[in-house]
Amino acid sequence: MTNQFKELFPERYKLVQERTPADRWGNPADLAGTAVFLASNASDFVTGTSIPVDGGYSVW
Repeated sequence: MTNQFKELFPERYKLVQERTPADRWGNPADLAGTAVFLASNASDFVTGTSIPVDGGYSVW
């Protein structure tokens, strides 16, 4: 969803990356661990919560 964002809004792209502690934009593989966890028995007691997979962006 963000493939063209860098070309369309280069300054905003840079600001978002600088604000993200991981110092990069995410990619689909970054969601894999959370998806596997939620699909496994390890998450049986997890209900009604948000799990941010954002490289630390939301803690800023």
